[in-house]
Amino acid sequence: MSDLNPFVHLLFLAIIALLPVVNPLGTAFIVMPYFAGTTHAERKRAVRRITLYAFVICTVALFVGHWIMGMFGISLPVVQLAGGIMICKFGWESLSDSKDKEPESPTEQEPGATYQHLAGRLFYPITFPMTTGAGTMSVLFTLSAHGTKLRSDWAGWVLDMAAIELAVIVMCALVYLCYLNTEALVRVLGAEGEKIFNRIIAFLIFCVGLQIASAGAKALFVPTH
Repeated sequence: MSDLNPFVHLLFLAIIALLPVVNPLGTAFIVMPYFAGTTHAERKRAVRRITLYAFVICTVALFVGHWIMGMFGISLPVVQLAGGIMICKFGWESLSDSKDKEPESPTEQEPGATYQHLAGRLFYPITFPMTTGAGTMSVLFTLSAHGTKLRSDWAGWVLDMAAIELAVIVMCALVYLCYLNTEALVRVLGAEGEKIFNRIIAFLIFCVGLQIASAGAKALFVPTH
């Protein structure tokens, strides 16, 4: 029980920390236009790929992120600043697009053409940085350091990393469910409700990106005493 309590504590801490930065439901509305014109089977295939990419990014960030950053001489504030700017860019583009583009009718395209067009965007920008970006990496770096500080023994470290990895799996499962079933909520909201909700989420995405970028800029340029 002494080992289980820190495991459960870190698991819930990781889920609570990752939920607002991943934001599966809110981001699902932002990426939904990318799926326009796809069949249910194509959408399911695409969402599976996005979920896999997100899992790999989070796992790499958790276990070897610090090593990779050190190899290239990149600091965490730089990642926050660059990633925040990228997130702001996508949020601003969604806000400034005054007219919603009508998706092409699947009957006017060759079979599989819609998915082939989408496939090139599954990793960038849909998975990174829209689903798992600088905010997610920052949280995972922090959780990894927090877990290391909790227990110094090897078995304890493995349990701590397992707790964070389980939280990553929970987030990926939420991404899969939200991305695959967004249309059901859209039907409830209606066309105008969807547009309003998309604008609100785009604004929040922009704010999240600005917050991440400002945190990185503050760490880089504001001296600490």
